Amino acid sequence: MVLSPTDKSNVKATWAKVGNHGAEYGAEALERMFMNFPSTKTYFPHFDLGHDSAQVKGHGKKVADALAKAVGHIDNLLDALSDLSDLHAHKLRVDPVNFKLLSHCLLVTLALHLPAEFTPSVHASLDKFLASVSTVLTSKYR
Repeated sequence: MVLSPTDKSNVKATWAKVGNHGAEYGAEALERMFMNFPSTKTYFPHFDLGHDSAQVKGHGKKVADALAKAVGHIDNLLDALSDLSDLHAHKLRVDPVNFKLLSHCLLVTLALHLPAEFTPSVHASLDKFLASVSTVLTSKYR
């Protein structure tokens, strides 16, 4: 999916508003995903998946850091996320649909925390960006 200059601007501006809350929002999105899509828990059998779990918070930070890297390399997602794609495809063998589920939960989380910024056009830009990230993360499955 090709991101327009407006999409890129919207994504960068929104991620700047996330600021130091990335790890918190990442953990919240993961909790939301585990609650609403229980099948996603199968990839975390060794985690305490309870509310405020240190392990979920730690993974939420990893998610947020990966997205921050993607935002910083928005014009070259393939190279920026190549290692993560390898990890998820070859070592973890995560079902690609889970990236879409997490993307949805991230959108909900951002909408809840940034309601003034979450306009329809920003929503569409973030959705396109997360779909692009998901496509890159699943590129090594083929």
